[in-house]
Amino acid sequence: MAKETPQEKSTNQILIEQLMQNVGKISAIIEKEGQNIFGHKNLLSNNEINDYSLEFLELLTMLLHAGDKVDRRGAEYKALRQFFTNFSQQIQVRGGDMDEFVRYVHFLQRVFLENLEADKSVSFEKTREILMLLGVIFNDIILDVFHIYLEGKEKTIQAQQEELRLTSTPITEIWDGVLTLPIIGSLDSSRTMIVMEKLLQRIESDRARVVLIDVTGVMAIDSQVSHHLIQMIRATGLMGATAILTGIRPEIARALTSLNIDLSSVTTRSKLSEGLKEAFRQLHIEVSRPGK
Repeated sequence: MAKETPQEKSTNQILIEQLMQNVGKISAIIEKEGQNIFGHKNLLSNNEINDYSLEFLELLTMLLHAGDKVDRRGAEYKALRQFFTNFSQQIQVRGGDMDEFVRYVHFLQRVFLENLEADKSVSFEKTREILMLLGVIFNDIILDVFHIYLEGKEKTIQAQQEELRLTSTPITEIWDGVLTLPIIGSLDSSRTMIVMEKLLQRIESDRARVVLIDVTGVMAIDSQVSHHLIQMIRATGLMGATAILTGIRPEIARALTSLNIDLSSVTTRSKLSEGLKEAFRQLHIEVSRPGK
């Protein structure tokens, strides 16, 4: 039986044979470059780099054995993608970034290209086919891992924003029956709902009779912010408490006037301290200075 020539073999067969024949050399090169990229920051130990290199070569061989075309839905491709996902996450957890991961993947691809160039028995046409196959595998892997990375990043940002919304508006009881609600930044619909829910719970649990809503930290008032403020003031009233709006600076007053916001039924004060005095007056609380 005639021996199969490189031109008669499939691209997968050629790559598999090159892997089998040069596995020691390829593995050593990959491990050395891995140490150059990840070792100087102590992102991965030498043993970890060696283990990752061997696992990569094993998974790549399994993918090449699976068929001539890369099946993104196949178990072999999913296993390789999961390997690189775990690999990139491990690097990031230890202080690395995606640039280092991409550099490493591009290097892996280059190792195979250089090994292919050294094999003079492979025709130009087969070389081109192998280049296309390697491009599909490695580029798809990078895109998939980047997509997973961005999804994780977005979830982290959303969780941080949610935590910020929950903690950036502290409600404090500064006197028996008197709560302060300092608002900093802007008020969107989601934040308003969270703040309002917390406020109503505190009014009920603390049996508050007056709530000082301080807008000193609000840089600008537009129709949306003013609408949300009115919502909170009305909700406070429905709970049987009185809302006093404090921190009304001249520019805030002008903005409210230009928006035709009617605050005639709302008690307003320019400073939080003035609002507190008004709360004491409404509650018939007399506070005297020491020595008087």
